[in-house]
Amino acid sequence: MEEPSFEKHSLEKRPQGAQPSPQPSPRQGAQQGPQEGAPAPAPAPAPPALRASDADRDRFADILRNALAEGRITAEEHSERIGAVYGAKTLGELEPLVSDLPAAGRGEHPAPARPHGAYDAPAHPAGAGIAENLVAVFGGAVRKGRWRVSRRTNAFALFGGIEIDLTEAVFEQQEIVINATAIFGGIEIRVPENVTLRSTGTGIFGGFDVKTVEAPDPDAPVVSLTGFAVFGGVDAKPKRGKRLKNLRAGG
Repeated sequence: MEEPSFEKHSLEKRPQGAQPSPQPSPRQGAQQGPQEGAPAPAPAPAPPALRASDADRDRFADILRNALAEGRITAEEHSERIGAVYGAKTLGELEPLVSDLPAAGRGEHPAPARPHGAYDAPAHPAGAGIAENLVAVFGGAVRKGRWRVSRRTNAFALFGGIEIDLTEAVFEQQEIVINATAIFGGIEIRVPENVTLRSTGTGIFGGFDVKTVEAPDPDAPVVSLTGFAVFGGVDAKPKRGKRLKNLRAGG
């Protein structure tokens, strides 16, 4: 008995001239892309913002100081920006503060030359960028007499009091910044009559009282106050009868 030919039966039912459909191999299927409707891969997280150092803040403060000396910004703009500079935590927060000013190192203009009689390099350059910290917690701290003022001073009073007297201090930089924080405490700051005193501080259920002064001499030291007072007080003003004899030497 003759066995039926399955191959012949299959060929007879296929239309004439039609070719068999190729079947994808397992390897070809593995090479195909993701199916439609599959979720897209999550984007890579942005790199964290680079934190600013005290040296970075000082560098941007120098740019603002030069801009003020050249008349590019007003004293009010300088005071507002310098407070933002020393309150910045990242380099990304610093850049917008000088984006409309020429600055060395950004390829725009060379750094402007210092005017005659401007401050020389500090006698102790290694410590010029080191901040001095005054802390009073349920106690007191005093800085007065003949002392060299750091470029930045941090004063923190918590249920305590701090006195900072600059009337006999030696200014090795033209601009210094005092960051004052008083929480249920008080900070008192006294400066000579012939220096510039500015403030960007804030009082929150407390007082941040600063008698701002603009010295007529452009070479006079500039004391900028930042910070805040919470259920406490910060008081800064010139001390009557106290003046720097030599502004350029800071004493």
